[in-house]
Amino acid sequence: MMRSLWTAASGMVGQQFNIDTIANNLANVNTAGFKKSRVDFQDLLYQTVRYAGTPVTAGAQIPTGIELGHGVRPVATQKVFIQVGFRQTDNPLDVAIEGDGFFQVLMPDGTIAYTRDGSFKRDGEGRLSTSDGFSLEPEIIIPENAVSINIGTDGTVSVLNAGASEQISVGQIELARFVNPAGLQSMGRNLLAQTAASGEPIEGTPGLDGLGAVAQGYLEMSNVQVVEEMVNMIVAQRAYETNSKAIQASDDMLQTANNLRR
Repeated sequence: MMRSLWTAASGMVGQQFNIDTIANNLANVNTAGFKKSRVDFQDLLYQTVRYAGTPVTAGAQIPTGIELGHGVRPVATQKVFIQVGFRQTDNPLDVAIEGDGFFQVLMPDGTIAYTRDGSFKRDGEGRLSTSDGFSLEPEIIIPENAVSINIGTDGTVSVLNAGASEQISVGQIELARFVNPAGLQSMGRNLLAQTAASGEPIEGTPGLDGLGAVAQGYLEMSNVQVVEEMVNMIVAQRAYETNSKAIQASDDMLQTANNLRR
């Protein structure tokens, strides 16, 4: 059987995976704090028919060998953590990070998850929480009689209670950053989990030690560029089509061989 059938088939499978990734990027074009993914490909094993440098006569060697590749495979999906802009909401509980860092979220099992989505709400006890009810870590409780909320660029949360003349501090937003944020595991719900590849979280105050400052009343936009993803989709589609043509050409060659007569 011709190797090209399996080689081209691996290309079709790889481009299908590429299209799946592009589709997920486009589906999250309006997801706050979403970071697009990019597929990295890697060629497969090679069959060496003749080694380069093989001696042929005294003092002479073959300058180039003969190698036959066996296709391609997706080797990584890497999240791209670039920022493209912010959207002003004027909601006092919407917070964006200007620079590096993640908000820390306490999960029901006691572990910490990380997110760039700063669209926080108050739960029934006044805690700042995500849209799924996971509370911000460290915990910040807004008093029920608060009439205004102010979040400074350093993450200090202050409120003005009804009947009071001065604001009081009720908590401090802390951020975490990683040596390799691309190594974080996507959990869905705009959450990421620490892995061995990401390294340990480096916690700190917004605006210090390499962490970005926070901006109240803004949300970070998705970094998906629709035009770029559409171009990537066209390229992937054409690559898929070209690999299918290679399979068709191999099939035609096999058909010609089968039709040979003595």
